[in-house]
Amino acid sequence: MLKACYSPRYYAHTHTNSMEKLTAVADVLHTCQMVELIDPGLIDIEILKKLHNPQYVEAFLSGESAFATIQGFKPWSAQFRDAVLSVQAGQLVGAEIAFKEGVAANIAQGFHHASYESGAAYCTFNGLALVAKQYPEKRIFVLDCDQHGGDGTAAFTHRMTNLINFGIFGVRFGCKASERSLTRYIHPKHGNFDLYREALLEAFQYASRWGTDLIVYQAGMDCHQNDRYGSKWFSTELLFERDRLVFEMAKKMNIPLLFVLAGGYQPLPDLVPLHVNTFKAANEIYFP
Repeated sequence: MLKACYSPRYYAHTHTNSMEKLTAVADVLHTCQMVELIDPGLIDIEILKKLHNPQYVEAFLSGESAFATIQGFKPWSAQFRDAVLSVQAGQLVGAEIAFKEGVAANIAQGFHHASYESGAAYCTFNGLALVAKQYPEKRIFVLDCDQHGGDGTAAFTHRMTNLINFGIFGVRFGCKASERSLTRYIHPKHGNFDLYREALLEAFQYASRWGTDLIVYQAGMDCHQNDRYGSKWFSTELLFERDRLVFEMAKKMNIPLLFVLAGGYQPLPDLVPLHVNTFKAANEIYFP
C-alpha cells in the first residue's frame, strides 16, 4: 500500500483553505483505504536554520514580528506554526520512505515560492529544497507541475549543486531559467496536452541523464480548467493522465519518487477530488 505522511497537526485555519485541504484529502484517502498514513512528527528547527535565513526561522517560530507572516498567512498562530513544522518533517520522512520503497507521498505542499531569505506567496519553508539540503550526497530532481513557476526553488538551485528544478507552468511567477533551473511555459489558453506531454518526456530524459537519485513531484491542481489560475484546456481527465505518465515513467526508469499536492484554488468540494485522483493514479501504477 502507498505510504503517505500526514498528521492531524497538518491542519490549520487559514484564509486560503490551503492547509484545510490537507486534512480534507487525508480524510478521503483514509476512508477509502487508499494509503497508509505515517505521522512524521515535527522537524528539528536546526535543520530549517541550515536551509533558510535563521532570523526568518526564529521570527516564524515566535510570531513576534511582521517577518513571521511575510509569506502571507495572517494572523500568525501556534496552530499554523506546528502545522508547518509537521509538514516539513513529512518531506524528510517521505523522502526516506521513497528511497527505500520507490514511492511515497506527503499530503502537503512543497512551498516552492519560499527562498533562502524568507517565505513568500503563501509558502513558508521550501520543502523541495529541504530534501536536497538534507541529502547533499543525493541528486534531487524537482518536477514542479504547479501552474505557477517555482521561483524559490529555482533560486535554491544556485545554492545547492545537487538540486535541479524542472518547472512546467502556465504562469511564470518570476521563475528564472538557469543551468539547473529548467522552465517550460505552456500557454493557459493556446497550449495543449501534447505540448505538456512533450515537456514531461523531456524532464524524465534529463533526470535519467543526470543520474537522479530522487524525483520530488509537485502535482499541482491549479492547472485545472476551472481554477482561477488554470489552463482552459487542462481537464480533470488530462490531469489524471499527467499523473499517470509521471508515475509510469518514474517506475519504468526505476527512479524513486516522492510526491506532494501543490496548488489549487477551487472550493474544497471541487478541489479535493482532484488531489485524490493523484493518489488513485499512483496506486494504479505502483500497486495494481
